[in-house]
Amino acid sequence: MSPRCLTTSASTSAPWRSRTVSTAGGSPSVPAPHGEGPRRGGAGGRRFLRGRGGAGLWGEPPMCGVRECGGCSPCSSQPCPCTRGDTQVPVPYTFCLPICGSQALGAVAFAEFWGDIAKEFYWKSQHTGPFLKYNFDVTKGKIFIEWMKGATTNICYNLLDRNVNEKKLGDKIAFYWEGNEPGDSAKITYSELLHKVCQFANVLRSQGVKKGDRISIYMPMILELVVAMLACARIGALHSIVFAGFSADSLCERILDCGCSLLITADAFYRGDKLVNLKQIADEALQKCKDKGSLLKKCIVVKHLGREEVAVDGTCSKSPPLKRLCQDVQTPWNPAMDAWWHELMSSASTECEPEWCDSEDELFILYTSGSTGKPKGVLHTVGGYMLYAATSFKYVFDYQPEDVYWCTADIGWITGHSYLTYGPLANGATSVLFEGVPTYPDVGRMWSVVDKYKVTKFYTAPTAIRLLMKHGEEPVKKHSRKSLKVLGTVGEPINPEAWLWYYSVVGEERCPIVDTFWQTETGGHMLTPLPAATPMKPGSAVSTSVLLSGGREGSLGVFKQPWPGIMRTLYGNHQQFETTYFKKFPGYYVTGDGCRRDKDGYYWITGRIDDMLNVSGHLLSTAEVESALLEHAAISEAAVVSHPHPLKGECLYCFVTLRDGHEFSKNLMDELKKQVREKIGPIATPDYIQYAPSLPKTRSGKITRRILRKIAKNDQDLGDISTLANPGVIKHLFNSRCDTKQ
Repeated sequence: MSPRCLTTSASTSAPWRSRTVSTAGGSPSVPAPHGEGPRRGGAGGRRFLRGRGGAGLWGEPPMCGVRECGGCSPCSSQPCPCTRGDTQVPVPYTFCLPICGSQALGAVAFAEFWGDIAKEFYWKSQHTGPFLKYNFDVTKGKIFIEWMKGATTNICYNLLDRNVNEKKLGDKIAFYWEGNEPGDSAKITYSELLHKVCQFANVLRSQGVKKGDRISIYMPMILELVVAMLACARIGALHSIVFAGFSADSLCERILDCGCSLLITADAFYRGDKLVNLKQIADEALQKCKDKGSLLKKCIVVKHLGREEVAVDGTCSKSPPLKRLCQDVQTPWNPAMDAWWHELMSSASTECEPEWCDSEDELFILYTSGSTGKPKGVLHTVGGYMLYAATSFKYVFDYQPEDVYWCTADIGWITGHSYLTYGPLANGATSVLFEGVPTYPDVGRMWSVVDKYKVTKFYTAPTAIRLLMKHGEEPVKKHSRKSLKVLGTVGEPINPEAWLWYYSVVGEERCPIVDTFWQTETGGHMLTPLPAATPMKPGSAVSTSVLLSGGREGSLGVFKQPWPGIMRTLYGNHQQFETTYFKKFPGYYVTGDGCRRDKDGYYWITGRIDDMLNVSGHLLSTAEVESALLEHAAISEAAVVSHPHPLKGECLYCFVTLRDGHEFSKNLMDELKKQVREKIGPIATPDYIQYAPSLPKTRSGKITRRILRKIAKNDQDLGDISTLANPGVIKHLFNSRCDTKQ
């Protein structure tokens, strides 16, 4: 039987539409819901009802944001009328929570919804001003967003202390850790996690770290990574986590940009059968930082791949277990800079008073690629991000206390922040933390892990799905997967073929799929179905809360009203924040993603509208890759465009023009690929590099990437080329294309 769903009725009245807030003469300001500030307490007045079978969610007020929709009506007891063999399920409208606002939901009702949510968390003091105050219109002044400004809390306290002491979840498993090798595993309870976080928070304070300091974290997917980030949050320091697959240059750039005072890393780790000497890379980055005047003075190192693990009391331990005997791994060491994690932890107290932070105090910085080639430091704040990550996790995955949840994302990305760490822990969930890769030691590894821990909710990227799909159904079906209830996708649009394989083979046509659209900048889900509540349409990010710049069939996704999890600025560059996200359409947050709405009200994300690429769910800047290519002595010009890839979604297709005296060869291609890997990281390695005697340009000298994208795809329909200064080069570029047949 297919998952049940909710449809909407166009004839249902909607009296709540009259509830609006006047914003004339200044920035919108919404008073506290019910005339009071956020407080500690139980469930608020507006709650959600659970549908039959415990899968669907619905409630009032209505959640649809399409003006023509009259509201949502509960579904019948009949199954959803979706049909196998068709790639869509025809329905009039869709159902969504008011998580990110809507046209139909008034600002007061929106604030009341979040006011009720806020009551479920602990606040040391209540907010002193409006519950929500913001300006999205650059023509009216500085862009700002403030949720419950003046209220004080601590996100680590809400994630750990509250669950241990109030909810009595101390003995509940917070994380099952599954190592790279199938035999490596560990687990940690909420009480144990709280103690370790307090210990490391005391370690950080002993190193002189204080509220507002920036801490760089460059670690593999191990439990200490979670401990480190929560310890930063406990004392009010900002963590800046750098994906462990990034290069020394990338790490250095991020350390310098936000002025980090301390680095936390590990000795080494295995990713599949590849050894990554992380400390060596970190040392290269630190030397580069030193050469550029960085004040970073301390590096704390986790002994992860050592021959022996050292326990807190100094004795040898096998918890976490030995990863692999690595006698040939040499950990470079500078006594003046480096300190072992376990040695610092051995004498640290397990009690640590949290730093009480304003709701709008900074929580973390996470870098995402920018169109200028320089990564952007997206800044999130304490209170709003906590509410948004917790609530979106709870409802989008229909979280239940007995669930075992697995998000396969690395914590170095926003998905790992919101939906592997903060969101699940805020709900007292049990999660799987996975160090390995989907294909090691075999292509059935993910389903083996699902069976091992009885995973109920599974969240992964379309890239991983396409990779496993390539190996057929047998590696999936040899495992039970009977525990699975909800499947999710994240990182990039999923093609209908992969969606249907995921639904029919992995989920056996019994698990609803939540295909989520969101960004590092949004902090959490923006467009998503709800499990067994929204009729599914493969490949569509179903929702009705988005506006389009071109009307119903517009091309650009924008949002009119803030939500708690929205970024507050770009670290150290508020002007770029305003220019990038708000200047194009004053009064709207601009996602930068193309979007269209079909006749049923479903939204389809069509991809980036700027010079960005989404490679395996990782957003990359073409300018950043071009900059890396241009550093090679043989290259005079470079242009990078996207090309479809059956596994990664998109890949990099590069055009390079050579300096005089150089020849294009396989050796040169290998050197260029190596250079990009070293400058940015393995995920940015070009798939194709084509020699171009010159690049198509306008008469003003601008490279026409539109034409290059056509050439990369061998699409002869070029449109108008009358503005080109050198149209003759196009024929040559088509004739010398790389062979892109997969």
